[in-house]
Amino acid sequence: MRESRDRGPRFDEPVPRNGYAWWYLDALSDDGRSGITIIGLVGSVFSPFYAAARKRGPADPLAHCSMNVALYGPARDAWSFTERGGTDVRRYGTALVIGTSSMEWQDDTLVVRFEEETAPLPGRVSGTVRIHPLAIAHESFVLDTHGRHRWAPIAPIARAEVDIRRPEGTRWTGMAYVDSNFGSEPLEDSFTGWNWSRATTQRRTVVTYDSVRRDGTRDLIQHSFGADGRSEPLEPLALARAPRTLWGMERPVRVDPGTSPRVVRTLEDTPFYARSQLSGRYLGEHAHGVHEALSLDRFRTRVVQFMLPYRMRRVSP
Repeated sequence: MRESRDRGPRFDEPVPRNGYAWWYLDALSDDGRSGITIIGLVGSVFSPFYAAARKRGPADPLAHCSMNVALYGPARDAWSFTERGGTDVRRYGTALVIGTSSMEWQDDTLVVRFEEETAPLPGRVSGTVRIHPLAIAHESFVLDTHGRHRWAPIAPIARAEVDIRRPEGTRWTGMAYVDSNFGSEPLEDSFTGWNWSRATTQRRTVVTYDSVRRDGTRDLIQHSFGADGRSEPLEPLALARAPRTLWGMERPVRVDPGTSPRVVRTLEDTPFYARSQLSGRYLGEHAHGVHEALSLDRFRTRVVQFMLPYRMRRVSP
């Protein structure tokens, strides 16, 4: 893999034992009918296998890596989450390879190629996503009081070209978003949960990051990223509540005062995590985006740890 100029946090940044790094992207089609989320994880934070390894002592994050792929379409969805380690994982400054999938910066474009097996029902997903940033962000935000967890937006406003070969051939374009997270300890050690969202117009993306720390304190990040490269913190948006999910997950959403968000579609509904496609008013503009709600207290329970392997696979090199 060739090296090129830095495009944000490097894929080969050191990850300490028991720690993690992930690179996240999502995109929604211009017609609103299709979506995709891909997360490259080093030290897979929601892996029951990594959690079990940490209980035995300091665990190697490179032994627990995944390329999580979720496809959402008008006809069918697909989910893949396979954990790998050892020789199945290769990291470079501008590229991450996990099994038969990869993320790589090629000049000014982030190219993601994936070839994965679905779960819990067997099947295949494969395709290519090209992310063309309209602007690159260089800020990094600390999420906890001890500086052990941080969030770094990379391409908060971007265009995506999506080419899905399997499970069914489709092509579409739409607005996209890319960021990364890094931590030196498990998420559940520092947080009880969080709510995150990105809402995008043609000119800007508004990101809200509302986290609840395990010591009871909260941190609220509200930031606007423009297509012209400008970014700035925002005055507090109004807190609204979308309907709970079927698993009872709350979905607090921040929008313009006097307005209400609309859940277009619940993309993922699990006992401890929900992902939703939403729309709402932000800075006086109508925006579309993605919302995530995470309960790490629920994640820690024995019943959830027992259920997790049904949605992910472990492949040893």
